[in-house]
Amino acid sequence: MLFNYRQFYKLYYFLLLLFVITGGGVIGFMLIEGWGFIDSLYMTIITISTVGFGEVHELTLYGRLFASFLIVSSFGTFAYAVTSITQYVVGGEYKTYFKEYRTMQASKQLENHVIICGYGRVGRQVAKDLEMTNSDFVIIEQDDATIEEAKRTNDYLFLKGNSTNDEILDLAGVRKARAIITCLPNDADNVYVVLAAREASKSVLIVSRASQDSAVSKLKIAGADNVIMPDSIGGSHMASLIANRDVMEFIDIIRIPGFESANIATISYEELTTELQQATIGQLKAVQISGVSIIGMKSVSGEYIVNPEDDLLMKEGCRLFVLGTSQQVAKLKNYFGLE
Repeated sequence: MLFNYRQFYKLYYFLLLLFVITGGGVIGFMLIEGWGFIDSLYMTIITISTVGFGEVHELTLYGRLFASFLIVSSFGTFAYAVTSITQYVVGGEYKTYFKEYRTMQASKQLENHVIICGYGRVGRQVAKDLEMTNSDFVIIEQDDATIEEAKRTNDYLFLKGNSTNDEILDLAGVRKARAIITCLPNDADNVYVVLAAREASKSVLIVSRASQDSAVSKLKIAGADNVIMPDSIGGSHMASLIANRDVMEFIDIIRIPGFESANIATISYEELTTELQQATIGQLKAVQISGVSIIGMKSVSGEYIVNPEDDLLMKEGCRLFVLGTSQQVAKLKNYFGLE
């Protein structure tokens, strides 16, 4: 709803109060003085606004008493109401609301997108990497200062609110999303988000951050497909740079699609053309659609096979991993009509 009552309840309240006071004044002058509607309305307005214009007609004793009561009862209310309305207009509260409303409407239009819960250090990196892959995503963040700071340098779609709120997740389109990444610093909050997301959608891919080892199993039980411990991964990565520097640097290069030098892409069985769905790895290599190399395969059972044999047959549910330059991968995706 555009003019949400919870956002504009103060404005609605004072407008209603002004209407009641004005209506009471009009009815009072009509009954006490016997005036017409227009004269009574005019007299009511100049009375409650205290502008000081002359009376439209000579008031009777009861009319003067009513006018005095009307002034005393409405002066503070009228001034406060005008101040509140002015604050909404001049203070910019209505602009903030309509900006949030447009954001909510934009998030409702998203489909097959990614939801990022939390825009801390981890959330920032997730958003940056997803932006490089041209993926649609919406960020849920409750801190105003963080949102304003981010909007000064990025054009990300933010939804202000608490990720643990079911209503906010629903506004972010959790039922239509292809993935949700929860990067909240508190493990308990991440568990709740995972539970809520899994309840809303059985098919959505859920990736969660964990700060403590003890939270990993809980997040898995709650429904997370993957659980990442940033500190642990960071430490392992640094150690690997000492032990196998060249290997790790090469992996860093191909880590995220979008870099010029090399990329890894995946192709599912369903995405292959009909004539290639029953082909062996060797036959697929012979096609040489774009010059990419097949470096791995995920079987129906979930087993990962590195450098699969040429006689291995593609089956329904399998996925291929191919390596190539960004141009080669782009050509491959274009061939299969992938995004």
